[in-house]
Amino acid sequence: MASSGIRYSAKSVSNLMRMVGSSCTCPAHSARQGHVQHVHKPSCASKRHASAETPRPEYAFEMATSTVRVGTGATREIGMDLANLKAKRVMVFTDPNIFKLSPVKTVAESLERSGVPYNVFKDVQVEPSDASFQMAIDAARRYNPDAIVAVGGGSTIDTAKAANLYSVYRDADLLDFVNAPLGRGRAVDRPLLPLIAVPTTAGTGSECTGSAIFDLKAKGAKTGIADRALKPLLGIIDPLNTRTMPRQVRLASGLDVLCHAIESYTAIPYHQRGPAPANPLLRPAYQGSNPISDIWSARALRMVAKALPESVADSENLRAHEDMTLAAAYAGIGFGNGGVHLMHGCSYGISGLNKTYFHPEYPTDHPLCPHGISVAVTSPAVAEFTGSLFPDRHLEIAQVLGADVTNAKSEDAGRVLADALRRFLEKLGVPDGISAFGYSASDIDALVESILPQHRVLKLSPRQVGAEQIAGILERSLKNY
Repeated sequence: MASSGIRYSAKSVSNLMRMVGSSCTCPAHSARQGHVQHVHKPSCASKRHASAETPRPEYAFEMATSTVRVGTGATREIGMDLANLKAKRVMVFTDPNIFKLSPVKTVAESLERSGVPYNVFKDVQVEPSDASFQMAIDAARRYNPDAIVAVGGGSTIDTAKAANLYSVYRDADLLDFVNAPLGRGRAVDRPLLPLIAVPTTAGTGSECTGSAIFDLKAKGAKTGIADRALKPLLGIIDPLNTRTMPRQVRLASGLDVLCHAIESYTAIPYHQRGPAPANPLLRPAYQGSNPISDIWSARALRMVAKALPESVADSENLRAHEDMTLAAAYAGIGFGNGGVHLMHGCSYGISGLNKTYFHPEYPTDHPLCPHGISVAVTSPAVAEFTGSLFPDRHLEIAQVLGADVTNAKSEDAGRVLADALRRFLEKLGVPDGISAFGYSASDIDALVESILPQHRVLKLSPRQVGAEQIAGILERSLKNY
């Protein structure tokens, strides 16, 4: 898949930004250029008569990611890293299952060899909630660490990010930094503690991003905190740490990588997202697709298409596991700056309102629809909906997933990708649509109400969406096969 795609092939990044800053954005011109006409884009006439106070359309994007260290056995170096940081009070976050396994043991031994004092918080909740976030925050405020380590999957890393944030902002309420409109959307304007992330799954890419996702129980929806300041200082990507993943965890986390890559690659271009911020501090972490994110997302997609089926099929296929750890990081860099849209937006309602479904191989005492599974089940319907925008990209993705696109027409792009996704998911044994979680047509309205507040991701859809469009996606996702 060519990273330049259909939007940047004729221009360098600098030329593109000059073009965006000066070109006409009326519907007729946008149609000829293959762009989405977006709610925030002014017409030619309105630009001619705009006052000095009219916000400038977005003209820039930023690339932010963690430093990553990749290598088999690299976890053993973490004690030296923290000693180099002169850390004296390290707080290690993990969950009760990972606490019993080799990754935590390796981290503890390394800290002890380097003489770094530490305390372990082992009560991270898989698919965290506001209550479990608050429990971790309270523990961090009591211990008052000077550095933080997260050993686990995305749930652990996200929990550690929240604990880091609120241990610095000691008087802040949890909702202060949560994405609007569910929270207050406050910007992070001071340095946080050094955070080193040691992922034990190959999925979320949280070791590279500034996002922390959780269930806001009172609203029956997933939401989160998104700010570049949350990204770890260092992510240690060690394939040894992913060997303990059960099959269903490998599947769910890998599907998250797949959808990160697809959504980032098909998101609205950054310069069509809306007005430029008055202060660069307010530029969102999820900016829309851009030439740099595209490179990482496209590469991740190719890797996942091959490595995920192999990893799920064979727990001893170390090469496939290594490829998935890299793909997760690649996609994390891509979506961590480009963003995700409708697949993730819908997933937050699907998992947030789940009251009865327990997924196999996830040892929890509460109903759980794994994040990657809840994202993937709407992917075919989302592809059908978005395929009319940037059809070349949709066809590229379909081809990577094994579809024959030789004679495919632009108007068929959404259907072709949707069919390719259905075949891919069915072969992996993914549950058959949201009805597999106990949802029926009578639940659509409640799901829509839970999804609509996800402004941060919904606004990155290449097609504008409201309640009617989301309901249509959910209805088509009741059964996939």
